[in-house]
Amino acid sequence: MKLFGRMASGNGSSVTEFVLLGLTQQPELQLPLFLLFLGIYVVSMLGNLGLMALIGLNPHLHTPMYYFLFNLSFTDFCYSSVITPQMLVSFVKQNIITYGECMAQLFFFAFFVINECFILTSMAYDRYVAICKPLLYRVTMSHQVCLMLIVGGYMIGFTGAMAHTACMLRLNFCDSNVINHYMCDIPPLLKLSCTSTTLNELVVFIVVGVSIIVPNLTIFISYSLILFNIFLIRSTKGRSKALSTCSSHIIAVSLFFGSAAFMYFKSSPTGSEDEDKVSTVFYTIVGPMMNPFIYSFRNKDVQMALNKTLKKKMLP
Repeated sequence: MKLFGRMASGNGSSVTEFVLLGLTQQPELQLPLFLLFLGIYVVSMLGNLGLMALIGLNPHLHTPMYYFLFNLSFTDFCYSSVITPQMLVSFVKQNIITYGECMAQLFFFAFFVINECFILTSMAYDRYVAICKPLLYRVTMSHQVCLMLIVGGYMIGFTGAMAHTACMLRLNFCDSNVINHYMCDIPPLLKLSCTSTTLNELVVFIVVGVSIIVPNLTIFISYSLILFNIFLIRSTKGRSKALSTCSSHIIAVSLFFGSAAFMYFKSSPTGSEDEDKVSTVFYTIVGPMMNPFIYSFRNKDVQMALNKTLKKKMLP
């Protein structure tokens, strides 16, 4: 097995390619896991593309809630495509990725993940306004406001991704090029550096803190106010309807932020690398597959739009 990449000469040697070890090194698990994650990837692509098409084709879904959901599906589609194909390669052969490809994967992964954090936050704010300030909903969640929230999320994602990638580019990888992961993530790359990673760790602390703590705090406050207002609703039917509009989002937020927080804020930095890989799987691969179903199963608007679209296609 080729473990060390070609070296580039200069002031110090640096690797020009990395070897991704993948999710597991157990031969008997390679084929079953390949088939499993290939299936997850196909379902994720079809689910997110289908949801985007459904929202785009049905005018009654052209509301702030579904505008954010469209962008969530787009983001899931993109960063799942950045991660999963490279992961699948690790199950069938030695997975060698060039230095440039590794940095590009790191950038796009960070960009889309940070962006997803703020889309989920915007969706929580949208639900807060819809339930707590229904009379001001059209004014508060105007097209301009929704556009600003989405563009702001993309800008923060771009800034955070640039900060992570720029700091990673300054490091020198001269000892080993074997990444014990299925993608070019920040923690396993920092372990390979033979130069100081203090600045990188500071950037991780700031960017991840802003991307997880600030959205989580905003979502927590939004749903605290939502629950308070729901309990003031006298009608049992009205209370149930209000809760059902929030349950899907709460599940998606818990899955995404829970696994991401475990990955980056666990108490022991020397924990098992296998634990890191498993927790990363939840928000990079499982989450993008689950979101279209989470937001569709109990959503009458989406089900109605799906039925209308299918009827149009079936009619001559």
